[in-house]
Amino acid sequence: MPSVAVKLYSVFFKFLLKHRLQNRIQTPTQQHSNTFGVTTRPEETVAAANPSFADGVATKDIHIDPLTSLAIRIFLPDSALTPPNPNSDPQRRRSYGGGSGVEGLNLMGGGTYRGYAPGKGERRRLPVVLQFHGGGWVSGGSDSVANDLFCRRVAKLCDVVVVAVGYRLAPENRYPAAFEDGVKVLNWLAKQANLAECSKSMGVGRGGGGGDFKKSDSHKHIVDSFGASVVEPWLASHADPSRCVLLGASCGANIADYVARKAVEGGKLLDPVKVVAQVLMYPFFIGSVPTRSEIKLANSYFYDKAMCTVAWKLFLPEEEFSLDHPAANPLVPGRGPPLKLMPPTLTVVAEHDWMRDRAIAYSEELRKVNVDAPVLEYKDAVHEFATLDVLIKSPQAQVCVEDIAIWVKKYISLRGHEFSY
Repeated sequence: MPSVAVKLYSVFFKFLLKHRLQNRIQTPTQQHSNTFGVTTRPEETVAAANPSFADGVATKDIHIDPLTSLAIRIFLPDSALTPPNPNSDPQRRRSYGGGSGVEGLNLMGGGTYRGYAPGKGERRRLPVVLQFHGGGWVSGGSDSVANDLFCRRVAKLCDVVVVAVGYRLAPENRYPAAFEDGVKVLNWLAKQANLAECSKSMGVGRGGGGGDFKKSDSHKHIVDSFGASVVEPWLASHADPSRCVLLGASCGANIADYVARKAVEGGKLLDPVKVVAQVLMYPFFIGSVPTRSEIKLANSYFYDKAMCTVAWKLFLPEEEFSLDHPAANPLVPGRGPPLKLMPPTLTVVAEHDWMRDRAIAYSEELRKVNVDAPVLEYKDAVHEFATLDVLIKSPQAQVCVEDIAIWVKKYISLRGHEFSY
């Protein structure tokens, strides 16, 4: 059973969540009509971006859509600074405060440090993890303290560049806004990769301390044709989008699964981005016909079934509300594409989570069509046990990410299947 501290905090958490959900419901409908949207709430404690490899990971925030609030936070581990050749001199590492070189420093005229800027030497390319936070559609954020810590952990243990998506929240932006934001970021990654390749093939040089790419008028025309105006230097230098993993927690897992399906449908249109696997952490699945866990654990810890149903009512348009909506129930027919085309899918479930059985059932359907779809079940665990602020520093949360890293490396390692760190 969960500890006494977890039980007590769950009671307090439910009280706050119920209050916040009621406030969202009572807010006048016209205030919900906000195309630009919000990606975090005032009550959410956020972590500032830090480009100086604090705790081994540098971060930066980018607003990628001028028409909406859609933004991302990039997490770059310092392992990206290691030369790709294992026989290279280790003194060639370039990091702020950690390496002996200065190519990675970005200094203003007065010597003020502005963050990491890729040097001109050898660059190690890392797989990309596209991450979607939880929060019941109405809260959470890519820059929240808990999500920042979780993504740093993923970046270091999986040895990847993490791109955390700050999608638009409900009820200001209902379905399919969050789903569309996920697909938009995947397309943005593809555009970035193509822009970087254009810059390299045209011999475009690096700019000054800001790390931007210089471009002639003809190059600007090519850049604009891709729907972006600048190459993101961290991704251009260190990201390998052909090894892309989708990772979502709670409702973020629903977004990840949707993006995976759109990636399958898009096929080569997303080149060079290739989704090689996805990780669904305690997905926010539900359905009109209750499963055994939905009956037995309906009043479970933190997110009980009644409050989650309210969250779905805030997310889905009133005329579309149904617990068997394709966004809510992965087992409804005609959801598309065929399950056999889905990428390898790791599902993480918690023993005391009422949503666990439907997640397991979805995994079973994937295995029936020969998709690698294992389930990791954690005993005495509750919903969001590895990502919730009060639980994220627990040993079980750390072990969960380590387990994810072991499985993910089968699909992102350049050396093929790899089970060790």
